Amino acid sequence: MAPQVDISIPSTTTSNTAKPYTIYNITLRLPLRSYTVQKRYSDFLNFHQSLSEQVGTPPPAALPGKSWFKSTVSSPELAESRRQGLESYLKTINEVDDNRWRNTSVWRAFMNLPSSFTSSNSRAGALHSVLTGPSAGGASITDPTVWLDSHRDLKAQLHDARLNLTNRDQAATPQKQHEASAAAKSSLVKAGTILTALEDGLTKMQQASVPESQRLGAGELRRRKDLLSAAKKDKEALETLMDAMSQKSKLDSAVANIQEHTDLLSPATNQSVASAASSTKGPAKSGRVLGKETAETRSLDNQGLLQLQQQKMKDQDLDVDEIRKIVQRQRDLGVAINQELEVQNEMLKMVDEDVDRVQGKINVAKKRIGKIS
Repeated sequence: MAPQVDISIPSTTTSNTAKPYTIYNITLRLPLRSYTVQKRYSDFLNFHQSLSEQVGTPPPAALPGKSWFKSTVSSPELAESRRQGLESYLKTINEVDDNRWRNTSVWRAFMNLPSSFTSSNSRAGALHSVLTGPSAGGASITDPTVWLDSHRDLKAQLHDARLNLTNRDQAATPQKQHEASAAAKSSLVKAGTILTALEDGLTKMQQASVPESQRLGAGELRRRKDLLSAAKKDKEALETLMDAMSQKSKLDSAVANIQEHTDLLSPATNQSVASAASSTKGPAKSGRVLGKETAETRSLDNQGLLQLQQQKMKDQDLDVDEIRKIVQRQRDLGVAINQELEVQNEMLKMVDEDVDRVQGKINVAKKRIGKIS
């Protein structure tokens, strides 16, 4: 896939300072606009080091070596050679299939890329790294912008899991129920992987070794912890609902097996009962002993009437079983709705606390403005 940004270093300039140095003019061509970023060689050195530290491995290209005996200001040949080397260095990172280096905040800050251009790529790259990394979630998300994008992906996975569980409850065949359960389980596994990566990334953001561009304030850290807590509760509620549906399916299967065995044994049992009755009481009487005749029973003998009664009882048992299933389903849905309401109430409480805190800050600011005026 061709890169969405074209990078080149067409020219260099010399700074107008007491101690001149060479400036490399980096031209970037995006789909809608083009612009130039000016960097010196020392900026490239710091960029290379920060990029290697954030990714954990050096970029696929090496920087041109530093010259101790010549200066690019006094040697046009050295300046041209270094310009070509730096251009090749940036192009290699930009065009390599592995996008780990392009998805870092260091790369975006150095190239001055707009967030609207890189957010989707960064989120996709970070999410792919999380879902396919070692031990399924070994990669942590430490970039603040990508963190929020990945949190939106987490909410999307939870939403998909909820929809799949609803489809499973409404499925008419066992195959459709199995497909919906598998899809819901896959979404929950992905959600758990992203949740772990977000938690690890938030922990690393609080460390002193994190670059200044990735550090968050105390209020923002608390807000993001609350987001993770709400997502974790939502995930646990969906897992509980999925387990309840699985147990319900096992119970229904067991009831169906028992009913099948009962149906298989019923004819032989009825025949034995009828034989025993005929041997002890002699020939069956044609008249009825109890009850009133109906159009359905008038043409039946005692044996047929007994079979009709058994069939009616069996139909009633099936109706009761269907009612039990409906009540159980409504109970599970009620539990899920209650858990969802609890999560939403917690989130509303967090919003109220944030509003109160912001209102307090606004009041303090107004008092200070009043004192100044």
